[in-house]
Amino acid sequence: MSTKRDYYDILGVNKSVSQDEIKKAFRKLAMQYHPDRAPENKKKEFETKFKEISEAYAVLSDEKKRAQYDKFGHAGIDSRYSYEDIFRNVDFESIFGDLGFGGSIFEDFFGFDIFGSGRRKGRTRGFRGNDLRYDLTIDFDDSVKGREVRIHVPRNEKCETCSGSGVEKGYSTTTCSVCGGSGQVRQSHGFFSISSTCYKCGGTGQVNAHPCKTCRGSGLAKKERTITVNIPPGVDHGMKLKMAGEGEAGKNGGSPGDLYIVVQVKHHKFFDREDNDVYCEVSITYPQAVMGTEIEVPTIENKKVKVKIPPGTESGKIFRLKGLGFPDIHGYRQGDQMVRVVVDIPKKINNRQKQLLKEIAQTMDSNRNPSPRSFINRMKDVFA
Repeated sequence: MSTKRDYYDILGVNKSVSQDEIKKAFRKLAMQYHPDRAPENKKKEFETKFKEISEAYAVLSDEKKRAQYDKFGHAGIDSRYSYEDIFRNVDFESIFGDLGFGGSIFEDFFGFDIFGSGRRKGRTRGFRGNDLRYDLTIDFDDSVKGREVRIHVPRNEKCETCSGSGVEKGYSTTTCSVCGGSGQVRQSHGFFSISSTCYKCGGTGQVNAHPCKTCRGSGLAKKERTITVNIPPGVDHGMKLKMAGEGEAGKNGGSPGDLYIVVQVKHHKFFDREDNDVYCEVSITYPQAVMGTEIEVPTIENKKVKVKIPPGTESGKIFRLKGLGFPDIHGYRQGDQMVRVVVDIPKKINNRQKQLLKEIAQTMDSNRNPSPRSFINRMKDVFA
């Protein structure tokens, strides 16, 4: 069982409060426990307290995380989010913008990393690599059975010439003359003493006077990488497949981004798809519709199944074949196949066929008036 305190208790609010009230409570506590305001003998206590209230705010200010926490408590957060994920995209700027610092500068002037990377003042800050998108077109059959595909993705990887350092071989970085190697410059804002990222070295504390010629000091170089993608059975048009860590490399030791495969499925000449159900249309003759018959219908598994057409079947009637649709990508119920029959009325007939139809017509009640029916009731019969 988690020993963490309740997030609402940490901020001093109840569970029914609005987002504005959560924001106000956090701002008040954040200024109260700002580490730069702590007495010398309570620095560690204030830092710990600030981390605690920042984590509580990061969860409760996000509607999705808050709902997860309300339902499952700390277990719901710890099982789904890393410490870094909890703080990702937290909007500190709107709360403290009037004081001249936001989320990233928070991290700098406190001297500890509220985003969980373990960075300290004066050390090179790692930046996560960019996410990438790759549009992959597959055949209809591949979306049914799945397959393994090799793709070629151009992306930024660690420069081999300088091993990602960004410095030309034979040289090294020098200590920044502005911040003295700390990566921070301090400014006073009222009762706050704020440390912000050094404008000259970007917070690294080092200046690169001899950038690598291959990567121009970035530490990254463009490469084309062959990646194997496993297309799962049942993948649908427009779905995104995430490949964690296959995006661009991070800078200064930062984690790589992710690669998102956006699947495009080619249209099939016979089948149409809606969710996990598959639709097709077959033609039958007028005698088959009247007397009934049995027809063979192809499936998406390249097999054929027999469908019994009862006597008196009207054009547009839909038959449902259970479990012959697409497999569900998440392992849920398999879809069905919907077969719509259309009675084929010939536009031209020969004299023999015409004579036979006349004989049939004479056996029927030619004076019968059509029975009026609503369109809605008619459609209920079609989809029965």
